Amino acid sequence: MSTNPGRLTDKQVAFLLQPISENRVRHLRGMSHLEAWDVRRQLIRIFGFDGFTIETQSLDLVSERETKDGNRSRWTIVYRAQVRLTIKGTDGRPMTVFEDAAAGDAINQPSIGDAHDLAMKTALSQALKRCAVNLGDQFGLSLYNDGSQAPVVLRSLAYMGEPVKESEDTPVGGEPTPAHAEGEQDPEPTPPAPRAVPKQEPSAPAPAEQQRRPGAMPPAGPGERQEALDAMWEAARAVNFADGLPDQFVTAFGHPIEQGTAAEFRQARDLMAGSAAA
Repeated sequence: MSTNPGRLTDKQVAFLLQPISENRVRHLRGMSHLEAWDVRRQLIRIFGFDGFTIETQSLDLVSERETKDGNRSRWTIVYRAQVRLTIKGTDGRPMTVFEDAAAGDAINQPSIGDAHDLAMKTALSQALKRCAVNLGDQFGLSLYNDGSQAPVVLRSLAYMGEPVKESEDTPVGGEPTPAHAEGEQDPEPTPPAPRAVPKQEPSAPAPAEQQRRPGAMPPAGPGERQEALDAMWEAARAVNFADGLPDQFVTAFGHPIEQGTAAEFRQARDLMAGSAAA
């Protein structure tokens, strides 16, 4: 085992070079990313509770926008965070420092306090993940390679072996935009790209409303789940919240609308109906 001051141990290096586990990767809206809490968990596992520090260098309000809906207000908040991640050796001395920044937003929120809290938390989490990705595949570096989980580092000459040969190298795919690669929200909701709608017989055309609303499920015929989904969208339109619903659904239930259940749709509908009655 390596015992040089200011160096990673052999076990730490070997673990960092392993491919990332499928269990740690979240797939959301066609993109792959890690959760910030999981990044912290992995930092503890590899470097120890006292083996790293996370410092907020700055946290700045970028935008605060109020939208009126009758007597009610909706808030869209954006923050920018600068974060420093310091990795320590087993002797407690700092080995390396990573700094990066990110913006985080909270869109169309009914509470200004909750909106600020969510936007700050999102900005800090994304900045931390951008710092940690410098530690390689265990912290999501391979996900930038078109969402691949195949390792891209393989080995490092600073610690072991021969250079990576061209025949061993992982093919380079397209890199998504950083926000999508890490599962961040866009500053403003972006309408989904138009989907190709299969040609249907004139006697059974696809409902136009289902073709254009975000998060709508394909026609499923009569059924409890479809009825609950339709009722949720109707409630969202009634309170002018259709644009903000997809992101808020993910925040509330941890997955996109397409994966929702009838019970979740009813719960979301009841929350919006209660907001309208307030």
